Amino acid sequence: MIGTTVPIHDLTQADIERMHALLDAHFEGVSHEQFERDLSDKSAAVLLRDREGVLRGFSTLDAYRSTVTTEPLGVVCSGDTIVEPSCRGSAALARTWIHAARSMTAELACARSVWLLICSGFRTYRFLPVFWREFTPKASGAPATDAFLLRKLAAERYGPAFDPSTGIVRLSQPQRLREDAAEIPAGRESDPDVRHFLRLNPGHAAGDELACLCDLRDENLTPAGRRMVFGAAMECAR
Repeated sequence: MIGTTVPIHDLTQADIERMHALLDAHFEGVSHEQFERDLSDKSAAVLLRDREGVLRGFSTLDAYRSTVTTEPLGVVCSGDTIVEPSCRGSAALARTWIHAARSMTAELACARSVWLLICSGFRTYRFLPVFWREFTPKASGAPATDAFLLRKLAAERYGPAFDPSTGIVRLSQPQRLREDAAEIPAGRESDPDVRHFLRLNPGHAAGDELACLCDLRDENLTPAGRRMVFGAAMECAR
C-alpha cells in the first residue's frame, strides 16, 4: 500500500467520489453535500492506494494556529478517516498521516504542536496508544493541564456541540458506523484502551465523538511511533 498527502484543492473529482463512496460504505448518514462541505474545511487529505492505484482508504486533516494559550499553539485536527478492512494491516496510512501532521504544524512555527482528534470508533482511538506515549483521555490518566487544554481546544473548534462535562462532541449531522463496522470483535473488550473508549463514549454507535488530544513532539512517540517517523520513509510522499 502507498500513502500520499494531497492538498484538498488538488484532489480530483474521481478522488472525491471514491472517498465519499468509501465513507458511505462504512458510515450511515453521509450525504455527498455534507461530505464535500466537511472536505472544504480541511487543508489536506492522506490517501491510501494499492499497487494498482485504487483508493483503499483516506484521512482528512486541517492545521491552524490556536490562541487559547498565552503563546500561539499549532493544532492539527483530523476529520473523516476510513480504511477498507482488507487493508487495515498496512502501516502506510498511519506513517503518511504522522509525517503530514508534523510537517503541517511545523510550518505554523509554534513552540508546541498538538493533535486534536474526535472519534466515534475504537479503531481510530487506538491510534493514540499505539503511536503516542501520553494523550488524553488515557486509561491510566493524563496530566490535568492537558485535560484542561483539550476542553479549551474542543470548545474553540466545535462550540456548543462539545460537552465539557463528558468530553463528547455531538455533531448536528452525526455519522454513525454501520452495524458491521461498529461491532466490537470478540476479545477486543479485554483491551484496556478499547474498554476505556467504550466507557467514555457509550453513545459511539449513535455517532457520538470522543474528543482527544496528544502532543506531537518527538519525545512523545512510542517505539512504534518513532518507526513511523524515522523509519521506512520511502512509503511517504507529499
